[in-house]
Amino acid sequence: MSLLLKNALILQGKEFTPLYGYLGIREDKIDYIGKERPEASYLREKDMDGAIVLPGLVNAHGHAAMTLLRGIGSGLPLERWLWDAVFPVEERLTPEIVKAGNGLALLEMIACGTTSFTEMYNDPWIMVQQCLDCGMKINTGRPFLCFDPEETLDKSERAQSGFAMFDEMHLAGSGRIRIDFPIHAEYTNQSEPVRAYSREVLKRGGRIHLHLSETAAEVENCQAKYGETPPEFFASRGTFDSPVYAAHCVHLSESDLEIMKLHHVTPVHCPSSNMKLASGAAPVRRWIDEGLSPALGTDGCASNNNLNMFEEMHLAAMLAKVETGNANALSAREVLAMATRNGALAQGRDDTGILDVGMKADLCAVSVKAPHMFPDFDPAELLVYSAQGSDVCLTLADGRILYEDGEYKTLDREKIMRDAQDAVRKLYS
Repeated sequence: MSLLLKNALILQGKEFTPLYGYLGIREDKIDYIGKERPEASYLREKDMDGAIVLPGLVNAHGHAAMTLLRGIGSGLPLERWLWDAVFPVEERLTPEIVKAGNGLALLEMIACGTTSFTEMYNDPWIMVQQCLDCGMKINTGRPFLCFDPEETLDKSERAQSGFAMFDEMHLAGSGRIRIDFPIHAEYTNQSEPVRAYSREVLKRGGRIHLHLSETAAEVENCQAKYGETPPEFFASRGTFDSPVYAAHCVHLSESDLEIMKLHHVTPVHCPSSNMKLASGAAPVRRWIDEGLSPALGTDGCASNNNLNMFEEMHLAAMLAKVETGNANALSAREVLAMATRNGALAQGRDDTGILDVGMKADLCAVSVKAPHMFPDFDPAELLVYSAQGSDVCLTLADGRILYEDGEYKTLDREKIMRDAQDAVRKLYS
């Protein structure tokens, strides 16, 4: 497959430099960017006049099937929301229901320009197959939780199925599928099992995704139990010896920041979720000033309530201003980097996240024809502060068109919506 996008406003390279011209795609890679028409021919040409082309968005933290729990427990803080609202519903989940929720999430993400996402939820192999079928990129794995301090890894079904999943599925779909080793959180685990699990992940060269220091109560409870903050807990048990990206990271001490810097932990900012659950405002400016490279995520729909990365970019930029008292706390380009390149690197993908020749053809295009997108003085500012997910008119992953002008190319929208309606009836009847 080859495709030439012409008359496009392309945000090129790490600096998102605007270039009006042509972007060529051959197979799964970008093979041309320039102001002049390329000499090579392409099977298809698409006129992108009136659109901004940017890297595909990377949602670095979420729980896809929670689309079916959208909005439950509203008004509750994290601990009560999780234990009183979410967990009781999740006990009724079946593989069929999870698949339906996943499909709903894929519809939403693809239409909003997301090309790759990180997932932590039930029955992850179901979503792997769905992504293989529809062309999305995913980092996922079997979440590790352990409530028995005496449990050994050989007795842990979660650990063993997670290791088997890595051995069988890692780098499937020409590398689109990456299997991580998710550790849910400190408060859903025990000390020695985490140490043993982290040791095994390191042996396998794996990548770890977890929740970290989301609330003040989480930090206080961890200190009361272990005399350590959550970052200290994981660092001392070898978890941070592997590449780690950690969701939330709202409540970090000075020593926590030093630990994260030392181990190159990537914090994943989830502004909508943190605001809705009153978890706090993450110190994103401080993260960047300390040399960390934060990514951006939506979290699940029960605490968001959507999977729209344009909304997350907007809120990340706005919340940083409030948190610091500085109107220039985060530049639009820093926020775009969080939602693209930083997220890709957190996932272990160094061949995507920017638009340059030789990079994977993971991109989306945003129409500037709506009234709220005019005038355009700075495309990066326009994308962060004005664009809506509904402005996306094109989404490609590995050079494959997933969504174009309101039409899904790899998903059956009507069937997915019917399945989601049936799943909701089963889940809440």
